[in-house]
Amino acid sequence: MNLTNEQKWDKCKEIFRDNLIPEQYDAWFKDLTFKSFEDGQLKIYVASPGIVEQLEERYIKLLSLAIGRVYGPGVRLLYQFNQIRNDETTGITMGTSNQSTAVAPNSNTLSNPFHTAAVEDIDSQLNPRYTFENYCGSFSNRVARSIGEAIAANPKCKTFNPLFLFGPTGVGKTHLMQAIGIRIKEQNPKARVLYLTARLFESQYTTAVLRHKVNEFINFYQSIDVLIIDDIQDLVGNKPGTQNTFYHIFNHLHQNQKQLILSSDVCPSQMEGLEQRLVNRFKWGMTAELERPDYELRKNVLTLKARQDGLEIPADVMEYIASHVTDSIRELEGIIVSLIAHATVLNRPITLELARNVLANAVKVTKRSINFEMIAQEVSNYYNIDSDQLFTKSRKREISDARQMVMFLAKKHAKMPLTAIGTRLSRTHATVLYACKNIEDRLPMEKQLQEDVAKIEAAILE
Repeated sequence: MNLTNEQKWDKCKEIFRDNLIPEQYDAWFKDLTFKSFEDGQLKIYVASPGIVEQLEERYIKLLSLAIGRVYGPGVRLLYQFNQIRNDETTGITMGTSNQSTAVAPNSNTLSNPFHTAAVEDIDSQLNPRYTFENYCGSFSNRVARSIGEAIAANPKCKTFNPLFLFGPTGVGKTHLMQAIGIRIKEQNPKARVLYLTARLFESQYTTAVLRHKVNEFINFYQSIDVLIIDDIQDLVGNKPGTQNTFYHIFNHLHQNQKQLILSSDVCPSQMEGLEQRLVNRFKWGMTAELERPDYELRKNVLTLKARQDGLEIPADVMEYIASHVTDSIRELEGIIVSLIAHATVLNRPITLELARNVLANAVKVTKRSINFEMIAQEVSNYYNIDSDQLFTKSRKREISDARQMVMFLAKKHAKMPLTAIGTRLSRTHATVLYACKNIEDRLPMEKQLQEDVAKIEAAILE
């Protein structure tokens, strides 16, 4: 006896009932209703997105087993639910692809928000300038960069999925995200990589709702291999439709081993106003912070930018800019542009005086931030020793005195804990405490030491 497709669904429900306790079946499977079965796609009606979430997270293996046994292999399961209760015109169809039952949909049926051409030709929206080769590294971004390179080198490894980058504006999040996408496209030109901002995603979703194209919108995003969304914090607020849709897209991509890369100005736990289930998923993979650029990174950015623009910038100018523009990489790049413009228009060489004028007019110059590296460098310059010697085990008098001076000034001006100072110099907390107390006790009585401290502090605070 040949069963109708609807009767086959009843057979599936019998399998569910036989493998679940009554409470589980009644809660999640009893009200699942057959809608249609065409072209290898089984569509069922569910009461709410919450039920889809439970089915996907807890019962996907049972679904796969039952559907594969009754309908055959390669079936794609689609869920349909109404956004507005009992209003079928607001219905959304969500798909799932699992290892046992699903096959990829025909890509020619997908709608691309960016082009009217076939989806295989999507524009990844990646800026070719944002490569790893142009991305400067330092201690402040070392972890994030290493993880980004690991993802780009082996996209099939999903240890860091999703990758969630966070940090203040201008620290290089966008550059790093796009560098990952560019590297993946270089290795696999057919990879469907897409970069966009959360604000653009919201705008596209709103347009899709107005045009009754939500299903096409969802299907397109479910077809992406590497989805990169910048400024995800822009989804925060009263946007339940957008958040709900992104939640299902996120689930689908993650379950199908597609890479997600997100960025925000805050870590997931601080994203108030975002649905908790989204926040929880942001924590599934790797969360990496990009800190404000340290002195080393600022120098590296300036050096790279100058080389790209064919400029020769004197060392004192480079150090002055790196010491005074401390918040943002974008500001540093803007200073180079301003220097070029001023030098060209005024027909003047790039000097420290010109740099001071540019910084005074072009950006808000921050008060010089004193850090350990600056102190170590100025102490080394003053005592005419190689700064690397400070970090050795050498007990030579001149090295030992300079090392104690670094400890004293790092505590005084950089406000570093004694333990942190000791860690940087491979010394114990007790050693740092002794050094600081030694200089404090000698200062009132030794004029030469007073002059030494005053001159080094002047250089640091310049």
